[in-house]
Amino acid sequence: MEHLEDMRRDAAEIVREAVRTCLPDEAVRRALAGMRFPRPVILAAVGKAAWRMAESAYGVLGPEGISRGIVITKTGHSEGPIGSLLIREAPHPVLGEAAVRAAEELLEMVSGLTAEDTVLFLVSGGGSALLEYPLIPLEELADVNRQLLACGASIEEINAVRKRLSGVKGGRFARRCAPAKVVSVLLSDVLGDRPDIIASGPACPDPSTCREAEEVARRYGLRLSEAARECLRKETPKVLENAEYQVIGSVSRLCRAAAAAAEKRGYGAELLTDRLSCQAKEAGRLLASEARARLPCLTRPAALIAGGETVVELRGKGLGGRCQELALAAAEGLCGLPAVLLAAGSDGTDGPTDAAGGFADGCTAEALAGAGVSIPAALAENDAYHALQKVGNLWITGPTGTNVNDVCVLLLWP
Repeated sequence: MEHLEDMRRDAAEIVREAVRTCLPDEAVRRALAGMRFPRPVILAAVGKAAWRMAESAYGVLGPEGISRGIVITKTGHSEGPIGSLLIREAPHPVLGEAAVRAAEELLEMVSGLTAEDTVLFLVSGGGSALLEYPLIPLEELADVNRQLLACGASIEEINAVRKRLSGVKGGRFARRCAPAKVVSVLLSDVLGDRPDIIASGPACPDPSTCREAEEVARRYGLRLSEAARECLRKETPKVLENAEYQVIGSVSRLCRAAAAAAEKRGYGAELLTDRLSCQAKEAGRLLASEARARLPCLTRPAALIAGGETVVELRGKGLGGRCQELALAAAEGLCGLPAVLLAAGSDGTDGPTDAAGGFADGCTAEALAGAGVSIPAALAENDAYHALQKVGNLWITGPTGTNVNDVCVLLLWP
């Protein structure tokens, strides 16, 4: 189909350029430029973008401005040593022993601090799985996390439960640092940039309640031990006088950058939403229907931009991520249209795969059928990865160094 290859290249470049604008390096430098600390800080960086954030902070403060520190990031996301900082990697999104050991090292670093001390806490998405100090056995906590992810619970519902099963989430890390001051610099990967949700808010007061957490457990029929149920009945900090924060990047900035990159390439860009929050397959079908409705009215190439965080209800035993599932679900609706969709995670990883996301265009459904792939069957099995792989529609970038949620770029040619 005419123009599809050019549009596919454009979609990839638009997303790459948007992600580059959200790299944390310069944003961290700007955040720290006006800060003054009474003595060298303890630096803790947690999340998928932790390495780049820590490197930038180290460049600003230098070895004389940091007494000690640790970087805890996803396996494969470290790019080498940073001065004397400890570099620790752990699996994501599945919680493992490595994350717990790293948390223990961090808690040892911040023990016995005084009111004259400062913890510089650099936080990015992925921190929920990468920083953990469980209050119940690790195996049970991992099982509860799997249940929450599989049942389609919202991020708010998930956090209400897991904050209470953790010794560091929901403001409890900042409480462990007291009376030292905790200065958080946050790279947001959540809708609305709520600091209590980013990485489950280790240094932010928690607005959720025990009653809400218990209701989530009841609503989704979570299998919990009595010890876990007792944790749900213990309240998290509602006030933290030793903590402050600022947000330096977000999905809304990612979407605006994608729109600007599309305009630069001759597309009329429209931001549909930067708060996409629904089932991934429903989002894919919605975007495909938007393409079908708008194409007859177009007089010039158009770009529709959507960002946010969809969810996947795990029913099958396949492989994939929310962006891949979104793209696969869009393929049927885009069939025969001069349209290209790229759905991508800004961090370069989508779910437990090596892909950042996936493409769908006007020829994808036909190509899948020719490869013997049934789109409904693949979606039912949550196997978007292998379906898209068969027709060359995975988008693989490797770690990007940032994490500000997902972006969808839908290009249309009149």
